[in-house]
Amino acid sequence: MRILLIEDDPSLCDTVKLQLQNQGYTVDSSYDGMEGLSFIKQQAYDLIILDRMLPSLDGISVLKAMRLLNITIPVIMVTALNSIGDKVTGLDAGADDYLAKPFAIEELLARIRALSRRPTDLHASSLLSYGNTTFDLGSLTLTGPNDSCSLSKKEAHLFEIFFKQPASVLPRSLLLSHVWGPHAEVEEGNLDNYIHFLRRRLRTVESNLELKTIRGIGYIMEACNA
Repeated sequence: MRILLIEDDPSLCDTVKLQLQNQGYTVDSSYDGMEGLSFIKQQAYDLIILDRMLPSLDGISVLKAMRLLNITIPVIMVTALNSIGDKVTGLDAGADDYLAKPFAIEELLARIRALSRRPTDLHASSLLSYGNTTFDLGSLTLTGPNDSCSLSKKEAHLFEIFFKQPASVLPRSLLLSHVWGPHAEVEEGNLDNYIHFLRRRLRTVESNLELKTIRGIGYIMEACNA
């Protein structure tokens, strides 16, 4: 299960992230509401743990924005605001559960397990297509007109953002943050290496998609002769 944790207290965020990872979850994290919403738009998550009080964009605004985009990922809202009115506001905005601070990690884990048992349509949109090529988020498979190939996780993460934002210039900083995490120290040459791998994958499946370098900015994926 891939979880996005949006919490503005760095100490609490890092502690909860580590505890979730110790339970076998894959966790991305953000301390900022606007950055968290950007992650939500770019990545396929199974669950979001969302603090209500956040810088740049509060949790209720993040929640309303994602629901307006028809993003149905389950959300556990976490906050020190614990009145009935606060809970009603969060649930009416689209939260699936509401957890008051301070909380025990055992209770958070139980709520995650409960939400994961609910039937969802999270995998209904696991196929992303552009040009003559399809990317399967579930099986991490790239398929062209005459062939298909399996992808590594990092290759899949990169293809996911390109397929979700085709014909858009994606800055290097955005791609690095998406694949390696917003706080990871990664040499930019790693991104260039993976772009090379993606281009090779596209040639393997005889795709009409091309990854073009936008000098000084980043990359764009376009369909040739489309």
